[in-house]
Amino acid sequence: MNGLHGMIFSYEKRNNLRELGEIRAASSIPFGGRYRAVDFALSNLVNAGVTDVGIVLHGPYQSMLDHLGTGKDWDLSRKRGGLKVLPLFDYKKKWGGKSAFRGKMEALADVRSYLDTIRQDYVVMMEGDLVVNLPLSDIYRSHVESGADITVVCGNDSFETENGTYFQLDQDGRVTDVLYHLHTPRGYRGLEVYVLSTALLKELVDDCTSRDEYSWRRDVLQARKGPLYLRSYIWNGFAAQIRSVQEYYDRSMQLLDPAIRADLFRLDRPILAKGADKSSAYIGPDGRCLNSMVADGCCIEGIVENSILFPGVSVESGAVVRNCVLFKETTVRRNAELAYIIADKNVEVLPDRTLMGHSSYPIVLAKGAQI
Repeated sequence: MNGLHGMIFSYEKRNNLRELGEIRAASSIPFGGRYRAVDFALSNLVNAGVTDVGIVLHGPYQSMLDHLGTGKDWDLSRKRGGLKVLPLFDYKKKWGGKSAFRGKMEALADVRSYLDTIRQDYVVMMEGDLVVNLPLSDIYRSHVESGADITVVCGNDSFETENGTYFQLDQDGRVTDVLYHLHTPRGYRGLEVYVLSTALLKELVDDCTSRDEYSWRRDVLQARKGPLYLRSYIWNGFAAQIRSVQEYYDRSMQLLDPAIRADLFRLDRPILAKGADKSSAYIGPDGRCLNSMVADGCCIEGIVENSILFPGVSVESGAVVRNCVLFKETTVRRNAELAYIIADKNVEVLPDRTLMGHSSYPIVLAKGAQI
């Protein structure tokens, strides 16, 4: 789709991700057994024919850089256009001396020169921690045909996220109000996916910069909903955002539902990922695996139930793993027992250990931990 350019944002630190977010951005958190969260945003764009994508990075993004490489796994390694990584360097100081960007418009202002290089007439902006499989080509076509200034993509009542944006609509789908920080949510929840013209985006960035306005929600969507024509596109399929450990765990467990997997992993819009280069998973003679997602390279000689295992996970004889998410190269030694655990990469659970969390408070084991 030569008329559409992709912008992915991965510049905010999610404090509620605890150990999962200390070494990586939310966009590069492993999800679904073999993917990173950003794979879904990239695949949405590539499946719609988008060939030029800019990723706005800030904070601990080394993990993201390692994962993206040249972009060839998403067919974005090109001599002209393709994948462009946009690190932010103009740090802003907050109380306590911590640096952070105050909002999306401020981040866009820091990469303003990149906006001038965009060849396409339209831009789709989306968050890197959004897990969804959107018909982006249909959304783009709908936006152009409607004549809207900005199309906002909204989810149904099943989509929930912390500090979400909510839109109230009239009967024709036009946005009449933009709300956030709500104690009692109402209206349609936004997926933080927006389509607008490149010219309008540059105009908005310049205008906000001149007024020291930095918030996309407050200073653009809320303040300009009258002069601009904001139109909605309702998505009724599965969608998730990774904003906290609890959200991550709950949404991961939803993937064990075959209907949700079928909605997210579609043959006509495949989710592309970096190759794991692992052999097939192995389940030993005494091993048992029930209602679980198991990636290549796993070795299961114990019991695994209702869990998600990433490549290279080993569950030794006598070990029991229930309701867990185990990242790459995690090892559960003999006779250990885990329940409601999220184990980061290269974790080793020693023999005869018992670790029990709860569905309402899963325990996170930090990368490389030996328990």
